[in-house]
Amino acid sequence: MAKIGFDNDKYLHLQSQYINERIAQFGGKLYLEFGGKLFDDYHASRVLPGFEPDSKLKMLLKLKDRVEIVIAINASDIEKNKLRSDLGITYDLDVIRLIDCFRSIGLYVGSVVMTRFNGQAIVIAFQKRLESLGVKVYRHYSIDGYPSDIAKIVSDEGYGKNDYIETTRELVVITAPGPGSGKMATCLSQLYHDHKRGLQAGYAKFETFPIWNISITHPVNLAYEAATADLNDVNMIDPFHLDAYGETTVNYNRDVEIFPVVKAMLEKILGDCPYKSPTDMGVNMAGKCIVDDEITKEASRQEIVRRYYTALCDQRKGTASEDVVYKLELLMKKAGVNTNDRTVIAPALQKMAITGAPAAAMELPNGTIVTGRTSELLGASSALLLNALKALAGIDDSIHLISPMIIEPIQHLKVDHLGNRNPRLHTDEALIALSISAATDPNAELAMQQLDKLRGCELHSSVILSSVDEKVFRRLGINLTCEPAY
Repeated sequence: MAKIGFDNDKYLHLQSQYINERIAQFGGKLYLEFGGKLFDDYHASRVLPGFEPDSKLKMLLKLKDRVEIVIAINASDIEKNKLRSDLGITYDLDVIRLIDCFRSIGLYVGSVVMTRFNGQAIVIAFQKRLESLGVKVYRHYSIDGYPSDIAKIVSDEGYGKNDYIETTRELVVITAPGPGSGKMATCLSQLYHDHKRGLQAGYAKFETFPIWNISITHPVNLAYEAATADLNDVNMIDPFHLDAYGETTVNYNRDVEIFPVVKAMLEKILGDCPYKSPTDMGVNMAGKCIVDDEITKEASRQEIVRRYYTALCDQRKGTASEDVVYKLELLMKKAGVNTNDRTVIAPALQKMAITGAPAAAMELPNGTIVTGRTSELLGASSALLLNALKALAGIDDSIHLISPMIIEPIQHLKVDHLGNRNPRLHTDEALIALSISAATDPNAELAMQQLDKLRGCELHSSVILSSVDEKVFRRLGINLTCEPAY
């Protein structure tokens, strides 16, 4: 059974309660900049065992009659076809996906705002597409001198040029497909327009990480640095909070650096800034819901090692720099962890050394480690997946879950008709073959029933996997690392 270090029910209760208090503080209207992922926050669930990936959504659903969602997207990200690496889709397509996801669970999406709009034809085309789907679209523009020229920014030549986003509910959540989308600027622009209209409103920020009320060197916070190593985010003590209250809290460099600017803007818009520090702006209650600190520390150390291997593979592919790898090596030292602490690495490499071909290893929930090797019929990942299912189901290793009579026609299709050189089954093909076998074979059916038990298992491959195998393992909820070798 998975170890729990985080009380998710307490989190949902405290978080919704605290946001309600913040709405009341500003007289009934709050623009909430929502950082991180609203859907599928698997990083949080890995470093805070017990945190459910959709916790933030559940929290918003507790307030759904008061919530309106505005999605911000940077026009230049549309122009550049920027990709969400975790999903493999462009930011503009992710906006449509987010709208569908929010609406499907009963959350109201009020509009989309195109930030830093500069008349790009492709952006105008996307706006028309959204409007054809019944979505309201607004435009915000680049401001010369942003963010230093506060007098210009907070004027009719700055925020005043932006479209005013018409909202109807008390809590306006500003979210986006990814970083750099202009969420904070959208919130401040709205405050400017509301203030000119004589409307009371406030601004707050919701970021899960870093967690402000645990140590800066706590592995949970170090794991956040590991996750954002490519962005050069650095955790730091909030000097403004320390000066104002004599209390040590943790924030990250970008928020600390921009706070004097945000404070000056809020003073110019509202007449007085309600916050004395970046920590004051936040509404995150996650730190108050850690119930077993040692479990979260160990989970976070493992996450840092996984991030290190991801960076090594990205470097091998040419998509990450040496600086990112070096930063992650330093974070591992800070966290007191090394690659030997990842128990699936040695068995995978040992299996490869014995067989002379790619291999993989997986740790099951009970601590058992199973391996998979490359064969004529199956790739190492497919073999490992079937071996893991057999182990979970208590099926003898000598029993074949998939008949060669099923595998051979699939190989014939791949090689002779689809032009593949590799006849071995990928994991998706192996699962389809297993599901076909399950119609007539009780062992195959029993193995299929174990798939949910793979969520949260650890896996290491001796080589970089194909995108197909990587996606299958991700969908099964398996934590994957690979050696940086093809």
